[in-house]
Amino acid sequence: MFRPTYPIRTARLTLRPVTLDDLDDVHSWQRRPDVVRWMLGAGTRTREEARASVIAMAGEDALRAEGDCLTLAAATDAGVIGTVELVWRSERDRTAELGYVFHPGHGGRGLATEAATALLDWGFDELGLHRVYARCHGRNEASARMMTRLGMRQEARHVESYLFRGEWADQLVFAVLAHEWRSRAAAAPAP
Repeated sequence: MFRPTYPIRTARLTLRPVTLDDLDDVHSWQRRPDVVRWMLGAGTRTREEARASVIAMAGEDALRAEGDCLTLAAATDAGVIGTVELVWRSERDRTAELGYVFHPGHGGRGLATEAATALLDWGFDELGLHRVYARCHGRNEASARMMTRLGMRQEARHVESYLFRGEWADQLVFAVLAHEWRSRAAAAPAP
């Protein structure tokens, strides 16, 4: 079993497991059409639907087996502003998939990038991952920009590869390898 030492602290955030106390904060973005716009199979959620989602995320506090998801709340003094997650895709290939959802009211300040960076640091340094990838809808420019900011390279554009809300959609795939991640961190200017 792989579990971070909680909480993970960054300059501006605390990353920790999701709890039922986070329901109001999580519902504040899960009910927004602009947040769920690019999410496959997701629509705006009622409070009860958000409660079920929070209960599910609360159980995602460690990686016990291939296929598990680790979901962490990204909290500030203002409350939980988003979540970051790693899905353990292959134990043998030491591969995981990165995901994130943040309230747009906290956008534009690099908080999502800061949270994802901390989770990737843990994944590469503690979990021993070799490769992390992330995917987004071909028109989700904000998500593609974030993956680029994280130092991920675009590996593929799968043209009309899946049905999204009744239409064929392109999917972008970005990835970063452990040695690339470490090189990027080593080249970063000191704070």
